[in-house]
Amino acid sequence: MGKGDHLGEFEQLVLLAILRLEKDAYGMTVRRELEETAQRKVTLGSVYGTLDRLEKKGLVRSWHTEPDPVRGGHPRRYFEVSPEGHLALARTQNMMDRMWNGVELEVKEG
Repeated sequence: MGKGDHLGEFEQLVLLAILRLEKDAYGMTVRRELEETAQRKVTLGSVYGTLDRLEKKGLVRSWHTEPDPVRGGHPRRYFEVSPEGHLALARTQNMMDRMWNGVELEVKEG
């Protein structure tokens, strides 16, 4: 990965949420996964903004379902991590592992 090619923290979290959700990854479930698992309060707008940016980078792919009468005739947009997204996550994890190697934190409570 070159300069500027690394994933930001929120991008990593969104990609990981999609992987955790597997076939059930759409905006609201990604948001819920981030709030429950990462214990991070996020807006739906920030999730969709990041999903759009990741798709433009080629790191996720999306598709729409058929219009759903229960949803007022609106389709649902699902996401999956592309092979490039898998590679970007692996590279980011490897970079972070190298940086953490040999570092020990002294955490003081209070």
